Amino acid sequence: MGTHIARLVRTPNPSLLLVLLSLLQLAFVSLGDTDIENLLTFKDSLSNPSSLRNWNASISPCNGDIANWIGVLCLKNKIWGLQLESMGLGGLVNIEILDAMPTLRIISLMNNNFEGKIPEIKKLGELKALYLSNNRFTGDIPDNAFEGMRSLKNLFLANNAFTGKIPSSLATLPRLLVLKMEGNQFVGRIPDFKQNVKVVNFANNELEGPIPASLSNMSASMFSGNKNLCGPPLEKCSLISPPPSPSVVPSASPQPPLIYKKTISALQIALIVISILLLLAIIATVIFVLSKRKQNPGLLNATDDDSSMLPPNSNDQEKKVSDSGGMMKRSDYGKLIFLKGEIDRFDLHDLLRASAEVLGSGNLGASYKAIIMNGEALVVKRYKQMNNVGREEFHEHMRRLGRLDHENLLPVEAYYYRKEEKLLVCNFMEDGSLASHLHGNHSVDKPSLDWRSRLKIIKGVGRGLTYLYNELPSLVVPHGHLKSSNVLLNDNFEPLLCDYALRPVINQEQAHMYMTAYRSPEHAINGRISRKTDVWCLGILILEILTGKIPENYLTSSYDSNTNLATWVNEIVKDKRTSKIFDVEMRGTKNSKGEMICLLKIGLSCCEDDPDARPELKEVVQEIEEMKDRDEHELSSTIGEVNAIMSSRNARDGAFSSFNR
Repeated sequence: MGTHIARLVRTPNPSLLLVLLSLLQLAFVSLGDTDIENLLTFKDSLSNPSSLRNWNASISPCNGDIANWIGVLCLKNKIWGLQLESMGLGGLVNIEILDAMPTLRIISLMNNNFEGKIPEIKKLGELKALYLSNNRFTGDIPDNAFEGMRSLKNLFLANNAFTGKIPSSLATLPRLLVLKMEGNQFVGRIPDFKQNVKVVNFANNELEGPIPASLSNMSASMFSGNKNLCGPPLEKCSLISPPPSPSVVPSASPQPPLIYKKTISALQIALIVISILLLLAIIATVIFVLSKRKQNPGLLNATDDDSSMLPPNSNDQEKKVSDSGGMMKRSDYGKLIFLKGEIDRFDLHDLLRASAEVLGSGNLGASYKAIIMNGEALVVKRYKQMNNVGREEFHEHMRRLGRLDHENLLPVEAYYYRKEEKLLVCNFMEDGSLASHLHGNHSVDKPSLDWRSRLKIIKGVGRGLTYLYNELPSLVVPHGHLKSSNVLLNDNFEPLLCDYALRPVINQEQAHMYMTAYRSPEHAINGRISRKTDVWCLGILILEILTGKIPENYLTSSYDSNTNLATWVNEIVKDKRTSKIFDVEMRGTKNSKGEMICLLKIGLSCCEDDPDARPELKEVVQEIEEMKDRDEHELSSTIGEVNAIMSSRNARDGAFSSFNR
């Protein structure tokens, strides 16, 4: 045997050498090369793939967390998502190719022209999110289509032409949070979802029967357009059993089907009245219990598992000042770490025992208002989306935030580190957020913001952003999550930015799904963000302040030009209804037309889809700072500039002339 092998080695055999070289070549093909081949094969399987023009074998799809290819989402040099939305793509989805990419976790093909039956999705067992809404998929979905997909959280199948029953395998997915199936032709009953589904939408199908009790707390609009659906939150169901035919012996005949029908009767009204009385009794009981518990309330009562935040033997723990320098020591585990040197104000136990009020629960974590023993009000933000960050890396980034000091930034006072979750502590702002002032209920006692206050706020936001850009030059997006709910106001309506500079410590997946920077057009088109992404977010904020409208583009999973606030402004201008742009509840506008038009121009210039067409942040802030009320001549000039911007967005010249009418 050894002689035979030696002979093979000594004898130059071209065929054998070719085989060996081929094997060596295969051995050295990296995972990245395999992914490139798979993606190019997937591209070739599509019709009209021109939008994927930069998918080229000569360029790696990923460079660390940055994508080089359009529509590719990267994490640690691996492809973890495809975001191919609104690209005019069509054909069939070749799931076999995608199945060969083991790191793939998110697929979004929304707003395209894909057709045929739903692909065999269950082959992608590790998938976390699948978005197929607004395509041309047809046919029944097999009952076991989602069997075994234990990681799936978000599933969007809306506005296709699916038929048949809703697959029961959906009700077995333990992590399912959002399910959108509206605008199809599904029939039959809705499965009973036992898991903790947060959002469902079955509107505009052909479903029937009672809505499962597990979904009865959803909005009625999520079930509208199904004429034979009944039960809470819709009208009550009544059972009608049709009598058997006289010619058939009842004992020999099958049981007649139960027919569910919506009814409104005196009995139903009586039951509603009884339910209201019972509810009032329950509320009275709860108030009584809470009043008894008020003697020892705490943040522990406000969370579901906050007892796990307490370290063992925590009564003996000391407070730690991070300004002492150095990496986080092992002795720092379980301690509240202060960033401003004020070590005597409170400790972890003060927070966990404080009287607590839930302020809100966002996508990145929950916020609590905690009043400690000395009466000081604090906000504790609890994050569970930072568990991919190492201890030293997190500690060092918090130190960087602790060194920031500006009148338009809300300081991070302290933080708590644990691998599974983090706490950030800030001062509580009594006057709330800009979002609450713009979109909350207004009254004589709490009127809407006037023009001067709004201008003051946007100037302060600009100054705060400028400071972040100067102090954090290494960050791609120094803020990264700028929106009206992250702009707090003090009693003088001075704005304070919060949730800034957290992108480096937020998990990549959650950052892409929830942070405003990733709702930008450049991320949708090129899969990238830049330092001008914060400029786009600032532009959206300016338009929100001027219009009083909620930016719907932040409510979608990714950028959609149809929901972009700048697109709405553009449409209003084209229709020569410019006077409708500005918030009707904004007071003090009588002599401020010039300033309002000028700020509108600045906001629109920040919202250009092409980042290169946007001004630099320092230019934007300088323009805002130099604003003053214009006379008639200056106003006409400014209107001309706005029209030029509108013209570049396919608006008509002269549309702003209606503003002076």
